[in-house]
Amino acid sequence: MKRLDVIDGIRGYFLVFMLINHLVFAGGYWLVEINHRQFTFVEDAQGFVFLSGLLIGMVYARRMLKEGYAAGRDKIWARAFELYRYAMALVFVIFVARMILPDAPQIWANWLGERGFNDPLRMGSIATFLFQPTYMDILPQYIVYMVFAPALVWLCVTDRWMIVAIGSLIVWMAGQLGLHRGLTFPVDALLGGGPEQEGMRASFNLLGWQIVFFSGLIAGALTSVNKVKWTEVFSPEKTFIPLTALAICLFFLPLRIATAHGFMPDFMLQKFATMEVRADFGPVYLLNFAAVAAGLAWLLIAGPRHKNVYVQRVSAFLTGLFTLSYLRLLGRHSLQVYVWHVIIVFAVYYVDGHTPEMSQLTKTAIAFVSIALLSLPAIYRERDSFGEPQRVPVAAKKAAGSMPR
Repeated sequence: MKRLDVIDGIRGYFLVFMLINHLVFAGGYWLVEINHRQFTFVEDAQGFVFLSGLLIGMVYARRMLKEGYAAGRDKIWARAFELYRYAMALVFVIFVARMILPDAPQIWANWLGERGFNDPLRMGSIATFLFQPTYMDILPQYIVYMVFAPALVWLCVTDRWMIVAIGSLIVWMAGQLGLHRGLTFPVDALLGGGPEQEGMRASFNLLGWQIVFFSGLIAGALTSVNKVKWTEVFSPEKTFIPLTALAICLFFLPLRIATAHGFMPDFMLQKFATMEVRADFGPVYLLNFAAVAAGLAWLLIAGPRHKNVYVQRVSAFLTGLFTLSYLRLLGRHSLQVYVWHVIIVFAVYYVDGHTPEMSQLTKTAIAFVSIALLSLPAIYRERDSFGEPQRVPVAAKKAAGSMPR
């Protein structure tokens, strides 16, 4: 099992469930209820953001060690500019489709707003990420974080990762206290925000969600430069981490079910809701995500070596799931697949808006077809490798020739 194979598989897993969760049908559909988010305050976007930070740390920390800070910085910023081009191309395609397709402005109004190419202020707001159309708001996160990533990767490479961790925690606390509103409220008013107007719009508080990305970046950078041995951190003999993670998950399980199905009384919900703001990545989400991430890492790394056969089986199941070839295919091209998933979601919503309410069977069929179509960008990008004969290393050929028959 290669480490990157598992990471690619997990990213592919998150992409599949991100698509399932983002498909919108009149009357809803049952498949969206079969999801890990029904049992924890952990969602696909969190895992996707964390793994993106992890890979940034893993890839560019080693480059900085070999080629220096400037080389790594230039590569990261070039990647950020590539993400920006994808983000703007996606917006352009969707807005052109809105102009061409009948009734699209009405069907997509809640997702895109009322204004379009004829409004320079709206286009400028989108280009600067001040107005983010629905489901197009993860890429802007990456781009902003990657602007700061080079300096933070360098701090990790030069044994100053604690500065990054403490700084990220302080910024997260600022986001929870709403300190960013001193800037965002005036900008929203400047852009015409108000009860009946469209000003700023974003699904994620960058100050809160950055802790997910940069914690992954720290872990990736330390891994890449061999500053941490995960087989020692997540050891079968060290059970404090998995037991603590399990306790936290079990604590939040009934609370997640209660809030999801309206079982929590209002007098409790009023207090609980202040700690469970998804847009800010509030304390409930932070604690639950840390527990799930630590527990999953322990199962994948220490699980196969644990003496308990049930732990081994759970570990084997997770490893098998996250190394499925289809999921790894999606994960290897996660940027292109993510952009394509947005187009699929808009297309399905448009079709649903033009038809009478569909049956659950039809909605489920559309969802599975959409999952299959999700792989098209990945298949296209790997098209040259299909049909090639498997190459056998020369050393293996010699070894095979020397074997007795």
